[in-house]
Amino acid sequence: MDKTTFKHMMSNRERLPDPMRAKKEIVGYRRAGTSGLKFSELSLGFWHNFGSFDSFENMRDMVFTAFDSGITTFDVADNYGPRNGSAEENFGKIVKENFRNYRDEMLIATKAGFPMWPGPYGNGGTAKHLTAALNGSLARLGLDYVDIFYHHRPDPDTPIEETCYALHRLTEQGKALYIGVSNYSAEQTLAALKVFRELHTPFLVNQACYNLLDRTIERNGLKEAAEEEGFAIVAYSPLAQGLLTDRYANGIPADSRMKKSWTLKEEALTPALQQKLQALRNIACERGQTLPELALSWTLKDRTIASVIVGASSSAQLTDNLQINCSFTEEELRKIEDICNR
Repeated sequence: MDKTTFKHMMSNRERLPDPMRAKKEIVGYRRAGTSGLKFSELSLGFWHNFGSFDSFENMRDMVFTAFDSGITTFDVADNYGPRNGSAEENFGKIVKENFRNYRDEMLIATKAGFPMWPGPYGNGGTAKHLTAALNGSLARLGLDYVDIFYHHRPDPDTPIEETCYALHRLTEQGKALYIGVSNYSAEQTLAALKVFRELHTPFLVNQACYNLLDRTIERNGLKEAAEEEGFAIVAYSPLAQGLLTDRYANGIPADSRMKKSWTLKEEALTPALQQKLQALRNIACERGQTLPELALSWTLKDRTIASVIVGASSSAQLTDNLQINCSFTEEELRKIEDICNR
């Protein structure tokens, strides 16, 4: 058998997760608020890295790397791609072909609420949209249920009672085990929480942006509300879309997200921000960490944060983010705050 034939056979055979995975796990686990459910401290997110134009082999390799490292929480949404739905389709194919015997070891979450299809029912928080959206997600994922179903954003045109009852009904039907919300303010979350408690709905978590550079949930009371009411926060964008890495340490690479994405503008990388990032790198170096490792560790320093969602473009990049050390001295925290408040 020649090398080309052998390589083809190996690339197309059914891969299995590493049987020694339990001995290799380097990611910890945390209870989600006062519930009994545990998240892996790092979640693998599928925002702009699992779409129609991405390499399927690379996607599959990232899922294997994550799972073999102890990451059990996988985060997707119906509108992730790009093309809408393609991230769910790709992840669903990977689960079907390689992880069907490991489904019970995986915590799979999806979301709905942003525009998904044309017309008045293609987004929002109505019972009609949320029911259709989850049915579509389950079909694309090839699953009977998801572990967590999030309402992706508040809908000012739909009463919170309708949204909450629709989500409650989906758990009653067994299509989702737990409910979450995303991008809800503290006030909106507490309003939903009141309804969920009346319905005895397994509400679990609010997914919100949180990182060294974005402290919104500290200022708007969401983090405090989570601590007081017993729900968890899952942080997305913990690396500020790449700003809290070494990606832009020497300018803006042509293949970077800043060059390709409308969500991260070049004008954001000001000289003042560059100085701030370099000061944070210096602290990371003193701790024996890289800047992204410092950023992830800092975001996870409080137990209110059940997990942080990392998006990677390769297994190597994902592996670089696995060394978490959430122990900080008071002096380190003071220095970090001084830098971030400049």
